[in-house]
Amino acid sequence: MKIIVLGAGLVGKPMALDLSYEKDFEITVADISEENLSSFKGKNIRTIRQDLSDPENVKILVKDFDIVLSAVPGFMGFQTLKAVIEAGKNVIDIAFFSEDLFLLNDMAIKNNVTAISDIGVAPGMSNILIGYVNHILDKTTSVKIFVGGLPKIRKLPFEYKAGFSPIDVIEEYTRPARYIKDGKEIIKPALSEPELMNFPNIGTLEAFNSDGLRSLAKTIDCPDMIEKTLRYPGHIEKMAVLRETGFFDKEEVEVNGKMIRPIDLTSKLLFPKWKLEEGEVDITVMQVIIEGEKDEKKLRYVYGLYDEYDPSTKVHSMARTTGYTATAALRMVARGFYSKKGVSAPEFIGKNPSNVEFILNELKSRGVVYKETKFEI
Repeated sequence: MKIIVLGAGLVGKPMALDLSYEKDFEITVADISEENLSSFKGKNIRTIRQDLSDPENVKILVKDFDIVLSAVPGFMGFQTLKAVIEAGKNVIDIAFFSEDLFLLNDMAIKNNVTAISDIGVAPGMSNILIGYVNHILDKTTSVKIFVGGLPKIRKLPFEYKAGFSPIDVIEEYTRPARYIKDGKEIIKPALSEPELMNFPNIGTLEAFNSDGLRSLAKTIDCPDMIEKTLRYPGHIEKMAVLRETGFFDKEEVEVNGKMIRPIDLTSKLLFPKWKLEEGEVDITVMQVIIEGEKDEKKLRYVYGLYDEYDPSTKVHSMARTTGYTATAALRMVARGFYSKKGVSAPEFIGKNPSNVEFILNELKSRGVVYKETKFEI
């Protein structure tokens, strides 16, 4: 089976390598960066240098492949997914785009395409677990997601490193956060409603509103749902100062007779400081809390994740927890375990316990372990 991975960045590269160990897969990776592609030298992986920002390039590129795995930055995500669906190819997608993924559902059904979008760690694995518990319960009453990727060693001034596309990280600080309260959609600024939380192995982290609920707001019948991003204490204030000063703005401003977007300058300055160096240990922490009723009993399910950089494979934690969820989903589609036509949010996978077990086992075999606690409340 011929697989193409679109994007060879922080998460695209580990996904391609993971899939290359499957004897029935022929793996190709496409990226515009020669430097990114050069890292596959000596591997059993074919590379293609291509500008993936042009949807026409994408459509031509994927026509000879059986399944597409899209790992492009969020700002390119929707148009890339649309191009792949137009080409009639099954696709697994981790791009964190702002558009509604279900806008492409009719097209996917018409073109007989199975498309799974938002299939990372959160959104992604969080959705799968919520979809699973929601399917078990008679009624779901509350959903809370807390998730963050961090460097294990804190270094001033930011005490942060980007485990995925840094431009998508900035989206977490600028994109309005949507959540559900008392059955109604609430929209708050990102970074709002901070709270402090304690986690084993880490200590105190601060949580803030971010737009990670996404499809769950439409697909899960629950009156109270929220997702918050986790950082080391003090990070919210630093990002809020940059945002309110205009460093994240996309509207051009005049500087010495030249027009520039502030976010482009900020990216140039911040990204080298946020770069995860080879061998630098990062961690991913997530807690998903789902409450509801079953057979007149009030139950609470808690899923916890703590993961670190793997020195044996030299794969960073955010790439492991995001990428291996996506490669598990791809294997599931390739083996015919999931074949729903149209665009699927990850919570659709959660409706089938055998598929949930498959993905959890795939992750566990790679050292990514979700611990479940269930009790009556």
